[in-house]
Amino acid sequence: MFETLSDRLSSVFTSLRGKGRLSEEDINTTAREIRLALLEADVALPVVRTFIARIKERARGTEVSKALNPAQQVIKIVNEELVEILGGQTRDIRYAKTPPTVIMLAGLQGSGKTTLAGKLARWLVAERNTPLLVAADLQRPNAVTQLQVLGERAEVPVFSPEPGNGVGDPVAVARESVEYARRQNHNVVIIDTAGRLGVDEEMMRQAADIRDAVSPDEILFVVDAMIGQDAVTTAEAFRDGVGYDAVALTKLDGDARGGAALSVRHVTDRPIMFASTGEKLDDFDLFHPDRMASRILDMGDMLTLIEQAQRTFDESEAEDMAKKLASGDDFTLEDFLEQMQMVRKLGPIGNLLGMMPGMGQMRDQISNVDEKDLDRITAIIRSMTPAERANPKMINGSRRLRIANGSGTQVSDVNGLITRFFDAQKMLRQMKGGGGSGMPGMPGMGGGGGRGARKAQQAAAKKRANKKGKQRSGNPQKARQQEAEKAAERERRREEGGGEQSPQLPPGLGGAPGGSQLPPGLGGGKDGMPDLSNLRLPKE
Repeated sequence: MFETLSDRLSSVFTSLRGKGRLSEEDINTTAREIRLALLEADVALPVVRTFIARIKERARGTEVSKALNPAQQVIKIVNEELVEILGGQTRDIRYAKTPPTVIMLAGLQGSGKTTLAGKLARWLVAERNTPLLVAADLQRPNAVTQLQVLGERAEVPVFSPEPGNGVGDPVAVARESVEYARRQNHNVVIIDTAGRLGVDEEMMRQAADIRDAVSPDEILFVVDAMIGQDAVTTAEAFRDGVGYDAVALTKLDGDARGGAALSVRHVTDRPIMFASTGEKLDDFDLFHPDRMASRILDMGDMLTLIEQAQRTFDESEAEDMAKKLASGDDFTLEDFLEQMQMVRKLGPIGNLLGMMPGMGQMRDQISNVDEKDLDRITAIIRSMTPAERANPKMINGSRRLRIANGSGTQVSDVNGLITRFFDAQKMLRQMKGGGGSGMPGMPGMGGGGGRGARKAQQAAAKKRANKKGKQRSGNPQKARQQEAEKAAERERRREEGGGEQSPQLPPGLGGAPGGSQLPPGLGGGKDGMPDLSNLRLPKE
């Protein structure tokens, strides 16, 4: 969504890095580039002016002039001002003291109200609520049917006494839904109202009548984030005509430039509460200004990624896998398949990588990630027998051909998967052999005395010994060449070290490489023994 803005801001900050001190010209140039980036992102002009004025004022202040790294301080200022424009703090639903809590949705036709109603209901269920969807959009063809389908997918009941398609009184339906929810013990009511292709008096009057009939606790104005400057005009019209408490942004996964999200809150002084980021019912969450600003500045969004993992992964399955890895049991292809399926539940791999810090510079590579590669790996593993998954070493040439034919892939694909799996299995064994949670062979990391570390050290020592003790070649000419090289090497060491190699002392105790010098004051005595005549002992 914010790719254009993110790319421009990244290039601006790249030019700032490395500057020990920012001049007035640097500040003006940075402000001009940020202004162009915001205008290209379709941000409203009043918002741009306010934003740039705040950045200039703070960049010229003491917080930058006295900073050890002024460039980083400017980035910090831009991040904080972005968070402020986007709302400052996360706004949650205000639940009624006496249920049910009534949430009314309003907006233009095509903004995604009905779909957002289904997503909001699904989100409320995950928050341990019992919502009720209300089909009060009786004008648009098949709006009632669409909400019923969404309610079935979200496993949420739908109150739809009227067929719609121009038949029925939406005000009466909304009023009756509140009483029905109270009788059926639903603690939240979500009313989907009708929209129009433009802002008109009839739509405003109908929305105002529904508002007066049910006295909603929250009125959400649904905005299509892809309509740019028109979003601000529509938001102001609804604020003056109906009034609303917060904004819900839809289609944030589109290729729009994102100006609406940065403009609506500042112009209308209403916070953004929810954001819809995809087509699935689960692609919906609270809007976090700080996380959105972090993503715009290519700093990643690890908190959202962690929360998605917590909602998606089964805690007992994760604990079982952790225990298996800690116990020392071999990691099998069956475990690998299970882990891959768990990751895929989080959503498209490209979206997950996009939440990592600094991934904006690799956007082209991320866009080329093919989800079908994971499907091929799944097909290969599932074409194996249970014994082959548990012990891939038994997969010989004929078995690999059978697996390739069964999965619709090539033998080379099967070979590559098995090779990569053995590499991963070897790494896991080394980490387990290191002892504790430390890295193998790393001092102070809890892994210095394990089997993996000792094996690695023994292998390295053996390799060095083989290198030193290289056997003499059977070719006479090559053997003479080797002897000449060894003689030249001994001569070079003799010239540098003043003789044959002598025992070296640790650094800090004197002695150049190759020598046996002692620290100053101890000198060298007869027969190579140290001269202790200059040694002064402390008096008692």
